[in-house]
Amino acid sequence: MKKNNSINRIYTRLRQYKTLALLASDTLLLILINLICSYFSGKITPLGVLFPTAVYLIVFMAGGVYSNLWRYAQIREYSIYYLNTLGAGLLWILLDRAFGIGPEFDRAHYVIVMLCSSSLCIILRILLFKLHSPFNKTDPAKSKKRLLIVGAGSASLYLINEIRSNQYSELEPVAAVDDDPEKLHHYVSGVYIAGTCDMIPEIARDYDINLIYIAIPSADYNTRARLLGYCSELTCEVKILPYIEQLDLGSSLRDNIRDVTIDELLGREPIRVADELLGDFIDGKVVLVTGGGGSIGSELCRQIAAQKPKRLVIVDIYENNAYDIEQELRTKYGKSLDLSVLIASVRDFPRMRDIMIAEAPQLVIHAAAHKHVPLMETSPQEAVKNNIFGTYNTARAALEAGVSNFILISTDKAVNPTNIMGASKRLCEMVIQALACESIGTTFAAVRFGNVLGSNGSVIPLFKKQIAAGGPVTVTHPEITRFFMSIPEAAQLVLAAGKMAKGGEIFVLDMGSPIKIDTLARQLIKMSGLVPDKDIKIEYVGLRPGEKLYEELLMSEEKLRSTDNKKIFIGRPTILDPSEFFHALSELGEIAQSNPAPEVIERELMKLVPTFKRAEIK
Repeated sequence: MKKNNSINRIYTRLRQYKTLALLASDTLLLILINLICSYFSGKITPLGVLFPTAVYLIVFMAGGVYSNLWRYAQIREYSIYYLNTLGAGLLWILLDRAFGIGPEFDRAHYVIVMLCSSSLCIILRILLFKLHSPFNKTDPAKSKKRLLIVGAGSASLYLINEIRSNQYSELEPVAAVDDDPEKLHHYVSGVYIAGTCDMIPEIARDYDINLIYIAIPSADYNTRARLLGYCSELTCEVKILPYIEQLDLGSSLRDNIRDVTIDELLGREPIRVADELLGDFIDGKVVLVTGGGGSIGSELCRQIAAQKPKRLVIVDIYENNAYDIEQELRTKYGKSLDLSVLIASVRDFPRMRDIMIAEAPQLVIHAAAHKHVPLMETSPQEAVKNNIFGTYNTARAALEAGVSNFILISTDKAVNPTNIMGASKRLCEMVIQALACESIGTTFAAVRFGNVLGSNGSVIPLFKKQIAAGGPVTVTHPEITRFFMSIPEAAQLVLAAGKMAKGGEIFVLDMGSPIKIDTLARQLIKMSGLVPDKDIKIEYVGLRPGEKLYEELLMSEEKLRSTDNKKIFIGRPTILDPSEFFHALSELGEIAQSNPAPEVIERELMKLVPTFKRAEIK
């Protein structure tokens, strides 16, 4: 504590000395200006030199000129200072002409003194604090990142000023680009606008750029995709300002700069579902989400909470995840959201039935499941217990409690499955379809989609960790492809599909075109400012057991039927005999409870899921 006080006293003393030094510099400069101008006017007198100097200094002190931190000064501070100098000059002229304090100068003398004082005092500050100030010097060993700014509007202006006002900034803005022809070859806050946006690769190479900021918060999706396309030709680190409505106005623009999202990186327009459509489905209802603490489940909870449900019930077996989403929602909505968070396992039918009866939900979204393909290969009995019978238990409990709508979250891996996880999720779909055949009061449906970007188990977080660690980035196969969708997109479409459900449907979400995982890995490396296969090695580790090169969204016997939503389709329901199906399912449950060898579970799954076949590993 004593050490800190000593440092503060030293800093205060230095600051006082610096203010006195600046005051002395202004005094000498003003005396010199008045002395020279008086000499050429032929009327050198002490009052003619000292009186205008005194007036200027008094106005400067009254205007707070010496309380400014000039090493951080921007256009605003210099403009105010310039007005102070003009005001001081006018006050001197009025006093001098009214009271005859100094010699009688002609008008030209007054004008010249005013202009010289205004200009030279500003130049003095620029020389002291912008060019040669010892307080602006940084460690020469620390190399700054050379920054190219895309966009030359007001956001770029503020961003550049923020960067330059920070004496410890590791960035050096060296060039900008903009498509407005009136801005080309001009300057934005001292940064040269070197060309149009399509010249980003050329300009980045010419100026030795290693960091790019896309600073156009008003840019729409297509514009961002185009700009990122130009940047993808380089190995520069790329950051971006969010959309205007996503900006945190309580923080600086520099703090708002973020990494490029995967949606932006893939060049695919995010799917949006109108809030009013979701609101009609959710508003005033009690909604229960199993697996509500997981990546998909928690996003469902966020979007449900935003649509004003009567009550939101989160059920999860993992208390840490459940606690995190509970705290997030309570912080955001406070008492306006009736929220209930329960720890329970979907394997426990009596517990799930009691929850359904006590909470009386009208809508249940079943997101709880084991989803990791390799882990389920080594523990297939857990996939049966948790995925298949967890779904069966939750659905039966919903049926007994009179729930209106039940939606199962499924996966594209259920289509012609080649692994235990996919086969278990196909059986989950069959459970829902079998119950739909017998149910009168509860509408059962499933929603099937592909990989969800950023979710637990997604390749994206893994790749980012591997890149941060210096590599290697591991890809199973150079030709492997996957369908991708963001977590918010998936959650929106789940709710939209749930609203359409009549009973027994498997809704298939349009995932766009499949993406090569190898291409995705290389783009992530390049957007981190690194060179694939040089800075970060890519290793092909081979397909894992049960893994496909290509995922499918429909089984061969299914045919798509369109809906009012162009992104949602319905597969033809599988014809089942419910009594035979549930009898076979009961036998599978007894086998799984005995914890047999993995091949036994696999054999039984193949009996129930005819499309389950092992793929050859290439």
